[in-house]
Amino acid sequence: MSVTTTSLKVPRSLKTRIEQLSRRTGESAHAFMLRALEGHVEAAERHQAVIDEGVRADKAMQRSGLGYAAGEVHAYLEAKIRGRAARWPKPLRWRR
Repeated sequence: MSVTTTSLKVPRSLKTRIEQLSRRTGESAHAFMLRALEGHVEAAERHQAVIDEGVRADKAMQRSGLGYAAGEVHAYLEAKIRGRAARWPKPLRWRR
């Protein structure tokens, strides 16, 4: 793994909290901050992937003129969450 050096200025109160937590977990403040940053970056990447997929789906829906009734989709998801068998709703033409 290639590494690079950077400088990060944090409020003293945050640094104190990081130091206290890192001591309790037995890791260095540096390792604690790296782990926190990595977790946040991964969450932000997952969030962006969901947004990107939504944009792609919207573009496909705009091109095709097909979509799904929200109530039917919600009912499908509720059934799946409860472990029941459910059929995916049929697409509807929403644009003529």
